[in-house]
Amino acid sequence: MTTATPDTVSTAPEVKRLAIVPWLHKNLFSNWFNSLLTVVVTAILGYAAYGMVVWGFTVAQWVVIPNNMGLFMTGLYPSDQYWRIWLLLGIVSALAGLSWGMLARNLPTLFSRNVLIGFAVVCAGFVLFPPTRPSSPKLLLMVAIVAAMAWAGRFIGRSKPGLGKWITLLWFISYFIAIWLIGGGLGLAGVSTNDWGGLVLTLLMAVSGIALCFPIGVALALGRRSSLPVVKWLSVAYIELIRGVPLIAILFMGQVMIPLFLPEGMRPDRVLRAVIGLTFFSAAYLAENVRAGLQSVPRGQQEAAASLGLNTPLSLTLIVLPQALKTAIPAIVGQFISLFQDTTLLSIVGLAELLGISRSILANPSYLGRYAEVYLFIGVLYWFFCYAMSLGSRRIEELLNTDHR
Repeated sequence: MTTATPDTVSTAPEVKRLAIVPWLHKNLFSNWFNSLLTVVVTAILGYAAYGMVVWGFTVAQWVVIPNNMGLFMTGLYPSDQYWRIWLLLGIVSALAGLSWGMLARNLPTLFSRNVLIGFAVVCAGFVLFPPTRPSSPKLLLMVAIVAAMAWAGRFIGRSKPGLGKWITLLWFISYFIAIWLIGGGLGLAGVSTNDWGGLVLTLLMAVSGIALCFPIGVALALGRRSSLPVVKWLSVAYIELIRGVPLIAILFMGQVMIPLFLPEGMRPDRVLRAVIGLTFFSAAYLAENVRAGLQSVPRGQQEAAASLGLNTPLSLTLIVLPQALKTAIPAIVGQFISLFQDTTLLSIVGLAELLGISRSILANPSYLGRYAEVYLFIGVLYWFFCYAMSLGSRRIEELLNTDHR
């Protein structure tokens, strides 16, 4: 005699959300010590915030920011060629909106209340913020492009879901379009890399380093776990050697020593040398992050793949590596954020990226002593892009359900 057991559906436990007053009582004022600590910390933070606001509105001289906005964004790039940068920003905005729409195609509402509030805040900031006010019409156009392409991407994603895989190819092609627009050639006037600078150069270096170090890091991680002794020990030697040398030393070797061993006509451009240095340095650290993800995948996964007739390359590509990369997403994105921040070291080797161009502006006698205003401004820019990468990482983790909740 058999008994039928009802099918059970596993559901996540219900999360009870407390109102604001019970939450404050539970987390901040649960006893006399926590209450005292909350009051003291709030007073200190309030005093610091008050001092910051007073300094920002009465002491700080923000004129240095709008007067040098062109330098902050593009360095010494010719002003009559700024249209290339705006065109590139339009392409990136279109692809960003298209990708957003594709990813959000299954959401019931694309432009939710929070999204609309975010759009309104951004647009108001472009119009009211003095440094961006002269370019506000173009910036508002970029916001409109993002919104329009997001709507189009959602429509395309719902009608033809298979087209989503081509988004990656479009981003790949856009990188070479960016190089062409910035540097010129093939019908456009050439712009020397000596004139590249500011935020454009910082983003270009960061994107190039991230795009190149990822496949190299994955290959090194697989090589370190390889059963072939030569491949394994070469990977281990590379990783340990690079991790034992500071990035600034690698950048100096790339900028100073490599040209000494090459003929005059074969010396690579200094921007290319910096990209190679950043790539080789970050690939070693990324390899360890990926290796940690590979070790988290149970050995039975690969054994099951082998029992189904998959060879080692196919089992790694289709079974093991996707799981490992999902697990390693936080560490990988953390490495990407670190690489973006490491671009500040390029100013030491003579490249006028965002920090380097800021030092040039501060050397101007008209802006002597304006360190706080300038460094606070570029600090906000760095925070914005780093937070955007962190937020994107969390969204990807939620989509892929990495934490297995």
